[in-house]
Amino acid sequence: MDSSHSQWIQPLVAVSVGFFIAFRAHRKNSLSTSGALAGFFVMSLHIFVGFRFAAILLAFFFTSSTLTKKGQDKKRLIDPEFKIGGQRNWIQVLSNSGIASVLVVALWVLTEGKDYCLNSKDSPLITALIGGVIGHYCCCNGDTWSSEIGVLSDDHPRLITTFKHVRKGTNGGVTKTGLLAAAAGGSVIGLSYFLLEFSAVRCGSDRFLKQLLVIPIATTAGLGGSIIDSLFGATLQFSGFCSIRQKVVGKPGPTVKKISGLSILDNNAVNFVSILLTTILTSVACLYIF
Repeated sequence: MDSSHSQWIQPLVAVSVGFFIAFRAHRKNSLSTSGALAGFFVMSLHIFVGFRFAAILLAFFFTSSTLTKKGQDKKRLIDPEFKIGGQRNWIQVLSNSGIASVLVVALWVLTEGKDYCLNSKDSPLITALIGGVIGHYCCCNGDTWSSEIGVLSDDHPRLITTFKHVRKGTNGGVTKTGLLAAAAGGSVIGLSYFLLEFSAVRCGSDRFLKQLLVIPIATTAGLGGSIIDSLFGATLQFSGFCSIRQKVVGKPGPTVKKISGLSILDNNAVNFVSILLTTILTSVACLYIF
């Protein structure tokens, strides 16, 4: 095939797949109109830079969207900001993908579109950036799995800072089921990355087994990211019980009795900070382990 034609294949695939997924998500109420536009850009970018990064983004998007739609009747009774289908807007899309988007652009510039394995001896900066992208989506997926599965479980949540029982929907409330779900969510990201790396990148037999370590690292990042999110949620994000709505709410008011936290960060800000810290920690871990 002529090189002038082949160089257009991946951008064409990126735009086509990105548009299809964003359009479908909008139709199914997973994304609002603004969320679909932001999602189209983010998905197309990840697919264009590399199929490994597209795989972990799509693993996060599809699994989290599916879990968000489970038990909606029960979640409607708990979540004061409940939306059918868990519809996400552009702010939520970018808070869950903005940092990774910057990292994949940096990878594209540094690698000139070539695929590299996790190997800090040959390419420490590239390994650190790839680890950051993995950690980013492990945190996103782990926290989403923890929240969506934990709220449906019969476990009674405890505030992560005091271990006292709190109402479901309280920021910083954790359950055993939720923590296990967070670890599982991270492992799915690690497995998705490894399978695509195994099929698309030649790492050499001497490095192949070591690449498997990305799965336990991702599992740890999923759990760790969820714990970090819960710590910030319990301390810097307000939670109170509204006697009128009979729900846990995120803003103080005359009919709201405080449960925990300060009104410093909202949910999107907590997500962003948690993702940033998990991204950095996973990046450093990959740099030393690989």
